[in-house]
Amino acid sequence: MEFGKVKDSSKVDFSMGTVPDHTTKLLKRLPFSTEKTNVYFGCTGWGMKEWVGKYYPPKTKTKEYLYHYSRQFSTIELNTTHYRIPNPQTIQNWYELAEKNFKFAPKIPQSISHSNDLGAYGNQIDLFCSSIIGLKEKLGTSFLQLPPNFSPNRMAILEKFLSKFPTDEIPLAIEIRQEDWFKEGPYFQLLLNLLTSHNVGTVITDVAGRRDVLHLGLTTSCAMVRFVGNALALSDYERVDEWIELLLGWMKEGLREVYFFSHQPDNILSPEMCIYFIEQLERKSDLRFSVKTKPIDDGQMTLF
Repeated sequence: MEFGKVKDSSKVDFSMGTVPDHTTKLLKRLPFSTEKTNVYFGCTGWGMKEWVGKYYPPKTKTKEYLYHYSRQFSTIELNTTHYRIPNPQTIQNWYELAEKNFKFAPKIPQSISHSNDLGAYGNQIDLFCSSIIGLKEKLGTSFLQLPPNFSPNRMAILEKFLSKFPTDEIPLAIEIRQEDWFKEGPYFQLLLNLLTSHNVGTVITDVAGRRDVLHLGLTTSCAMVRFVGNALALSDYERVDEWIELLLGWMKEGLREVYFFSHQPDNILSPEMCIYFIEQLERKSDLRFSVKTKPIDDGQMTLF
């Protein structure tokens, strides 16, 4: 992930910042539930040959990667959909290979996110939604990553897109990057209001070089976190510790779902942050995970 990347992260202020009033008020409005929060954790791809013999069994074939990935992780930031809309056979293959409780989180195609109208006046939204709905109960929250030049003066275009996207069938979250959204003024609050009115979530990105995108604004009962580490530096673990405390607090207030995506510079090291994340969640709460990322022990896949 090149966005927000810095050569030296040792002098970056990684403090979390202040939770917006919008988030606090939204959590207070959420209905009380005795059910535990659904927490999904994963990486940005399953095609890492370096995981064979470590997280996948020895001699695992490429076509078997997803099968084993979905038994070590509970979600995937599905970036492949950003470049092309999967055909029905691909969707069916993914569905059949993935573990029964696994969730795919598809990224909206660039043919939509990078078009002038966000696909509102073409057929790309329909084509994308018709494709990924084939994942059925394994379809999690999709996300739209707006390009770096998508500024607040295009909010009407975003609203048009939201009015066309079938959020009642396909959960959606929005990631913003353009700096003007975060400057002093009404824009960020207007965005939160807009997303709340459409029952669309936010993507919160924690990355060294752009601390403003760590906005902590929630608009639904789901938090989607893209955590970008720095090669397992000490600060990576300290930041995850802060996320654990924040998320557990939100869960007590009614947060129903969490997606936590681990990024590392080459993504080979991404599982280590998933391991630490779920270990700390279990240590500090009554949450327990049936699928846990863990290196292979004595040549066997260890899941417990």
